[in-house]
Amino acid sequence: MNIKELEKEQNEGVDTLPSEERRKFLQIGLTVTGVFLGGTVLSLASVKNAKGSATNVGSLLPVEGQYPYTKHYSMAIRQNHCVGCEKCMEACVETNHVPTGHGAWRTKIQERVTTVDGVEKQEFRPILCNHCNRPPCVRVCPTKATYKDPETGIVKMDYSKCIGCTTCMAACPYNARYFNHDKYAIDKCNFCLDTRLAAGEKETACAAACPANVRVFGDLKDTSSDVYKVLHEPDNKIWVLRPETGALPNIYYTNA
Repeated sequence: MNIKELEKEQNEGVDTLPSEERRKFLQIGLTVTGVFLGGTVLSLASVKNAKGSATNVGSLLPVEGQYPYTKHYSMAIRQNHCVGCEKCMEACVETNHVPTGHGAWRTKIQERVTTVDGVEKQEFRPILCNHCNRPPCVRVCPTKATYKDPETGIVKMDYSKCIGCTTCMAACPYNARYFNHDKYAIDKCNFCLDTRLAAGEKETACAAACPANVRVFGDLKDTSSDVYKVLHEPDNKIWVLRPETGALPNIYYTNA
């Protein structure tokens, strides 16, 4: 692949948003800024300078008072803190018994190298299931094996209903699902709901293991939670991946 073809591949998707949708984004301070490893990035310029508060930006954060769940679990990822140590991945595998091989993963780190003023710079981005508010995987599942938990908003799997058709894998905008050969069902991140949250833990395994405090997990409905504070800090820039899908993800990225 030559340089022009590579640049075209890296920027594919940036200009695919309908003009009407682009205008709406610009009106509320949002702009499509580029592509990172195939994921379109929609960013919110400083909340202080945007029209209205972040809580009124429907393309990113749910509007306060309109959360449909008892808790609304979300994660903010302070990308600039990530050093690519992969301790989060190790903790996830150990805690959630993620099988080895066959492309199985619940969280991983994407990496790329950029050159700024002749100096190479590594960038790391943690990724996982985005627990979307409008999850395409739930919509396409023929047996209702994948669903939004009515108490937490977490996208869960009912393994007993899964027939392994992989339709949800094809529908996921983030390629965040895998076929678990041990369970003969599709599997994915569930924010450690059964392994940690059910036991009274406040953080996911990946968040607890991170030495740089990259991942901030919590209930977005709780205005005193760390995740709420990070996402509503006036000078923070936040963005989500693949906004053009309309999935409304609950994983938010910010530059620390």
